[in-house]
Amino acid sequence: MNREAVCPALLITAPASGQGKTTVVAALARLLARRGWRVRVFKCGPDFLDPFWHQLASGTPVHNVDLWMTGEADIRARLQAAAQDADVILVEGVMGLHDGTPSAADIARRFGLPVLAVVQAGAMAQTLGAIAHGLRGYRQDSNGRLPWAGVLANGVASDGHAALLRGSIDPPESWLGHLPKSDAMHLPERHLGLVAAHELGQASALARLDAAADLLEATPLGRLSLDDWRARWAVAFQTPTAASGPPLLAGRTVAVARDAAFAFIYAANVETLQALGARVAFFSPLAGDALPECDALWLPGGYPELHAATLAARTGLKQALHAHADAGKPIWAECGGMMALFDELVALDGTPHALWGLLPGRTEMQQKLAGLGMQALALGEPAEAQGADDAAPPALRGHSFHYSRCDTALPPIAHTVPAPGSIRRQGEAVYAGGPRGNVRGSYFHAWFASSPAATAALFSSQIGLLHFQDQR
Repeated sequence: MNREAVCPALLITAPASGQGKTTVVAALARLLARRGWRVRVFKCGPDFLDPFWHQLASGTPVHNVDLWMTGEADIRARLQAAAQDADVILVEGVMGLHDGTPSAADIARRFGLPVLAVVQAGAMAQTLGAIAHGLRGYRQDSNGRLPWAGVLANGVASDGHAALLRGSIDPPESWLGHLPKSDAMHLPERHLGLVAAHELGQASALARLDAAADLLEATPLGRLSLDDWRARWAVAFQTPTAASGPPLLAGRTVAVARDAAFAFIYAANVETLQALGARVAFFSPLAGDALPECDALWLPGGYPELHAATLAARTGLKQALHAHADAGKPIWAECGGMMALFDELVALDGTPHALWGLLPGRTEMQQKLAGLGMQALALGEPAEAQGADDAAPPALRGHSFHYSRCDTALPPIAHTVPAPGSIRRQGEAVYAGGPRGNVRGSYFHAWFASSPAATAALFSSQIGLLHFQDQR
């Protein structure tokens, strides 16, 4: 049975990264939320940092959408659920509109999302019209019509400059305004992307969003009423009613580190653990929290390199982690979480920090990007541990993005497999330590909802039997 929910929506994109689309999305969400509108924001692709700003701006959880990593059914269900109680849905694209396979344009076509293109126009005039024409028409014949909302010019020098830009746009109603060249349209950045909103403090972060929202409010886009949105950009979202899977982690507690050092947590991952029946217990290593009583532990990615001295001083937590591992309980550590488990972390300035020592070796920060791209990780029990009719859990999908490298004598027990069409040919190593190999770590960030069965296997008491299939 299909249910339909109608809600105005925009997919906000750009010709390339660096055009200001993240700031525009966050500013628009903040502007509409200030009016009392119920706003839901989604982010295309694997991203932890932009959603921090979008969640602060909208006041609601932000989920990622990607036709390969999260899958069409997952996207459809999340959009339809949002449409049932939201006034407006905003989806931020990734990179350029047509970049990647699949791309943000593919998502727009698949779900009928009107596209708003944000273009950094400070160094152009009528060429804006050519860019807009190309974004709208590229591959339209072979892939179907791209729903189109219009263009928002960013970084504009003057009203006269804006007039030149506006005159290049065809049809004229596609012009949704311009934003001036302003520091208000720039959010702070560091090596992995934007500085997380919570790191600035809520008052400071909201002040930045309000300044950008004030500029946006003066544009034709910013002046539209909710009735205007509904008349222009209403989208009907449908999804089949799906039955939930079995509670494979019922009765188990999964402890999850969560603070500035371990902040890269998809909201959908927590929801998946809870849907599997697990009780999720958050704790902060930076705050000195003790390890909660738990059956399994997840150490997400983040910025351990920025907090290495504090983490090194948490000797009580280190002892508790070793006791947890010695008891044969599973640990799954992703990227920054894995870095904290090695003997040593070397910061970018060359300072070594003795960390938690559950995995032998060291990780070292570097200036150069060391890993980037969509990945998949296949899990399953060895053939002799399966019944004749048992099927191995499907592969987990996710991504990697890191500036550190790992130096360890541990042989990898598996490697992830790059997604089809990836420019990266080598997968990420998966390492195992602990008395039963129950401490597992990788630079791979998993999207748990891509395979709840595989996720349950990661955190189950049978992790000692778990087999990571190396498909290189």
